[in-house]
Amino acid sequence: MSQLRKKPKRSNPQFRNLKSIPTLLLYLIFCLIFLSAETKQKRFVKVFFPNDYCITAELAVSDEERQLGLMFRERINCDQGMLFVFGEEDFHSFWMKNVNFPIDILWLDREKRIVHIESNVPPCKESPCPSYSPKVQASYVMELKSGSVKKNQLKLYDKLDFILPSGIRPRIILPSIYFVCHGSE
Repeated sequence: MSQLRKKPKRSNPQFRNLKSIPTLLLYLIFCLIFLSAETKQKRFVKVFFPNDYCITAELAVSDEERQLGLMFRERINCDQGMLFVFGEEDFHSFWMKNVNFPIDILWLDREKRIVHIESNVPPCKESPCPSYSPKVQASYVMELKSGSVKKNQLKLYDKLDFILPSGIRPRIILPSIYFVCHGSE
């Protein structure tokens, strides 16, 4: 007596792919949550002055981080700073709205040389707050505890040394060069 065997059901390949879509979506959502948590963490970099003094600077890279800056903080220590990394060289202006203490501000070019200094910039107590701008374009801005420029004898064209984490780079825009070709007439 022979038994009847049922043929195994073959699932339609289109539906097999659909079953893996929810798994893929869950995986993508997990990755996005993890990556957004990573980017929300504060990032720091060691900055070395010409006199070999070293500070730890918090990085302000995103628009949100740059807008917030040192606002609403109670203080900044002499071995701390905030390094603003911009996408390109420009005349980046700063103000002291909601900053509770005076600071020194350094503007740096893409070679990390100081191109402008504002020392002992006071907090803004009432609107309108004054803006502080460099005289030349800068790629980075460093905020330090007031008196740091004097204490470390920082001056124009001094070079600061730091290495940004991978993936964080200012965009370097080279000046346009036009070539004119003269044909023989």
